[in-house]
Amino acid sequence: MTQVAVSVHTLKSADSRGGGGGGHNTTPNRAAHSEERSHARSTSADREDIRPVKPNHACWKVGSMTPSLVAFFLLGISSLATAAKFTQVYQWNELDFEWPTEESRAQALKNGTFKPGNIDPHFMAVYGSRIFLSLDNTFAGIPASLVSLPTSSASSAPPKLTPVPSWDIHGKEGDCDKIEKAKGIDVDSVGRLWLLDRGSFKCNIKLWTIDLSNNDQTKLIHHFPFHSLMHDLVVDETANGTFVYISRGGLLDEEHIVVFSLERNESWIVHTPGINVFCIALSALKDQEPRQLYLGEWSSNELHSINSVATLRDGTANTELIGKLTAHPYRILVDNHGTMLAAFFSVNYISSWNTSESFAEKRFHEVDVLNSGKSFTFALDQNGTLWMTVFDIVREPKYRLLKAAVGEKSFQATPELQVATVSGEVQSRKLMNSSVFFVFLLASAIL
Repeated sequence: MTQVAVSVHTLKSADSRGGGGGGHNTTPNRAAHSEERSHARSTSADREDIRPVKPNHACWKVGSMTPSLVAFFLLGISSLATAAKFTQVYQWNELDFEWPTEESRAQALKNGTFKPGNIDPHFMAVYGSRIFLSLDNTFAGIPASLVSLPTSSASSAPPKLTPVPSWDIHGKEGDCDKIEKAKGIDVDSVGRLWLLDRGSFKCNIKLWTIDLSNNDQTKLIHHFPFHSLMHDLVVDETANGTFVYISRGGLLDEEHIVVFSLERNESWIVHTPGINVFCIALSALKDQEPRQLYLGEWSSNELHSINSVATLRDGTANTELIGKLTAHPYRILVDNHGTMLAAFFSVNYISSWNTSESFAEKRFHEVDVLNSGKSFTFALDQNGTLWMTVFDIVREPKYRLLKAAVGEKSFQATPELQVATVSGEVQSRKLMNSSVFFVFLLASAIL
């Protein structure tokens, strides 16, 4: 295990407009200033995912295969791995919002503030009878980036997206007192939805809470002293208070996470040298065992852990390399029984790992072909039901909402399905190979 001694940088809860709003006596770190300079150079560096425009097609020569390989290939394309019995809840060829009036929708379409083709779900949380989604709004045309759907509907038509908590709280880029760019979301035990708002070049990153049990009462509870490049969060409720752990990594090679304390209304940086954290997950809550924090990297397949989150409250991070995943993860989640799910950039499957056992990645769910940089979002509800969206930017239906009654059984993974290549070698089915992925990554950084 690699143990890292860390110095703590406490973050000032500054006014997002650059003033000296209420906060705590801290000094923003060097990286915050370098990030602002980079953001000024190119707003496209704010983009953290890859959106491919064409699927990757293989050229198959069946005649060159042995009969056994032909049979293996045919089996592979007709069977998809799944470790849970998913049922489809809704499907859409196009998503739309619940607009105040038809006139407001027509005006938004006309002036470009609403572009249905740009709707792309990135994060999910579930509470009660509602599913919450944060929508990527790197591209124009997303009038509200935090929305909800009902878990069920009596209508034969699929539901529309409802802005959360209301249309009024969503603003244009530069509206520092409104939700600008929703990112990671999580729901705590008392029904508060925690929202990471990525802000804009003008406005710092913000942290919101929405009380789902109290008419969606909304509070802007914290301003961070930097812009952009914060992605996901998890909420840790302890006897010593409520803490939020936030991933912050990307093209600028930030190597730290951010910790926020609700009771103290303070945030601070904990460095993770050599680990550019993009996705984040908490281990299952078990008696007498410290909770771990799992870290997925932005530019690597490596999966790491911090073996006790209690150390984060003291400003230290003792990290350990768990193993290497098959691709770059953008979303990880651990269920109540300790099984991790991972979704990856530009591939058509989700993997799992039983964290109580030695690291062994297995295929959990796979679809035939997908054509999106981030194909899946998923979350667990309070009853253990797994909810998942599947997004395909090219083929219809473009959006599907699925659920699986996992419950007390946790996730039971199946071995990875494989298909034969033209040369007879065996490889995992992926939408794009690594070289194509990095071409898009480089283009994203340059544009």
